This record gives sequence, C-alpha cells and structure tokens, in this order.
Amino acid sequence: MERESLDSGPGPSTASRLTRLPPHTDQLVVVTGDGWRTSHATLETFVRTGSRWDAVAVLPAWIGADGFSDAHVEGVPTTPTGVFAFGPTMYGISPDPGVRFPYHLLGPDHWWNANPDSSAYNTFQHTGTNPGGESEALWREVPAYTHLAVIAYNMPPTVAAPVPYAGSGIFLHEFSRPGGNATAGCVALSHDDLVGVLRWLDPAASPRIVLAPRQHLGRY
Repeated sequence: MERESLDSGPGPSTASRLTRLPPHTDQLVVVTGDGWRTSHATLETFVRTGSRWDAVAVLPAWIGADGFSDAHVEGVPTTPTGVFAFGPTMYGISPDPGVRFPYHLLGPDHWWNANPDSSAYNTFQHTGTNPGGESEALWREVPAYTHLAVIAYNMPPTVAAPVPYAGSGIFLHEFSRPGGNATAGCVALSHDDLVGVLRWLDPAASPRIVLAPRQHLGRY
C-alpha cells in the first residue's frame, strides 16, 4: 500500500490514543468519523516501529447508514464499535489480488449465514439451501464483494461463539456504487484502496481494526 498524505486526517496521534491493543499487534487499521450518526468515515493504517506507531495511509471510507453503535444488532445498519481481529480467510468474487492471508474464491452457493436461529450463525457456508434470515448470497454481491476481509465482530476470537441477534457479516469491502455509499454496517473503500489495504495486511503482524467515533477513541 502506497503511503498517502496525512493532511486529510487526524494523523499519527490517532493510534497513540488507543490503550486496548494486544501487545503483539504490529499493524493497525483505525476507522473513525465525526460523531455517532455519520456514515462518512476515514480509514487510517499504521505500522508499529519499536514503541511508536507510524502512519501509512489515510483513506476515505463509508460505514453503516445509521453510523456507529455500541450495541449493534442484526438488521440495523450501524457499524459496531470496538477492537477486532480480522478473520483468518479473505474472500472474493474475483481471484486473489495478491493478499497475504489465505484467500477463498467465491462461487455459487457460498453464503454468509445471518440467521440468528441457526447453529452456524455468523459463519461462511457452502450450501445449496439459503440459511434463512438475512443471509447473504456472497457470489451475487457485485461489486461489493469483489474482495473482502472479515472483521471478527460477534465471532471468535472476539467472543467464544456468535451471540444470536447481536449482528453478523461485518466486512471490509468495496463500494457498492461509484463514489461510495453508506453500508448495512460494514466498512467500504474504493476498489483500489481496498486492494491496497488487503495486500498490506499481514497475519504475522496480528493486525487489528478499531471502529469508533473519533471523539471516543480513548475508550479503546
């Protein structure tokens, strides 16, 4: 990922405000916006150098149509707040763009289970039957799911097992429309920005993503 100007964002001090990061995390993604109700956001990336966080890029992003929430629930278009790992596998309708994580090419009958009454709630499934609820047919979400990373909200290692109705399918993915648009709770970037971030993320660096209004980053 190419280094970009930091003039458009709050800069390196963003990472220094965080207090709840795992000690072994050496890559950081921070998604912030002004207040709880905004759907416009800024995504910043950082790398740890010794005890210092160095800024890498500042990118325009979109989040949930109803902004951030400390109590996200299924079906409400808010982006959950917190510190999260990335899922162990990245996915996409298009072939692997050169990511460092394992990559799964999406095809027919690949679903994300969003049925709170299912024992497989908030997991990837390959099944010829719709899992029910608001489950997503991942292979049909063009261009949003051209490539995506899973944000480990309401799933291990954040929680031992998904909590029914607490929300599912929070991804880092591509804009659905040119110029961007609010999401159902995910974080969205332009195609080129997304590919840059996904290629940069390194599982060996135990990356984390922080989602919160800018004014409340000190809680994390």
